Amino acid sequence: MTKVSMKVNGKAVSRDVPDNTLLVDFLREQLRLTGTHVGCDTTQCGACVVHVNGKSIKSCTQLAVSLAGAEVTTIEGIANGADLHPMQVAFNDHHGLQCGFCTPGMIMTGIDMVNRYQAQGRELTEEAIRFELEGNICRCTGYHNIVKAIDAAAQQMSGMAKAAE
Repeated sequence: MTKVSMKVNGKAVSRDVPDNTLLVDFLREQLRLTGTHVGCDTTQCGACVVHVNGKSIKSCTQLAVSLAGAEVTTIEGIANGADLHPMQVAFNDHHGLQCGFCTPGMIMTGIDMVNRYQAQGRELTEEAIRFELEGNICRCTGYHNIVKAIDAAAQQMSGMAKAAE
């Protein structure tokens, strides 16, 4: 057992866990943050995507003990109180979800994607969104509405970034 301490969704957490505890299991079983889903355990589906120190990772193959001191953000931590994150709003408004299993990972991937492209001053095209989603699998929607949702959220997030300047 190893004591793991990190910040999750802005709150300091610390737990004793077996050394082989995956981050996804730490989040779901130790912290009861069940929005991060386990789909494949092999980094193929992307349902487990979270942000670690501001970058998206697949939590199903990352050991929790390797993230001591890290800042982790899950789907539960992206809203601002009752105000949903623009990516969450866009997925709802553009019907970017059906069963919802892949949705948390898609949203977390989308946020990271938009943030990276904006930071680099690159245009986030439909082709780029589809390429970036390669590591996320949805078995329901056919991706068309997911792409529309990410594009819409990117426009909204771009406007927020410009307003903050």
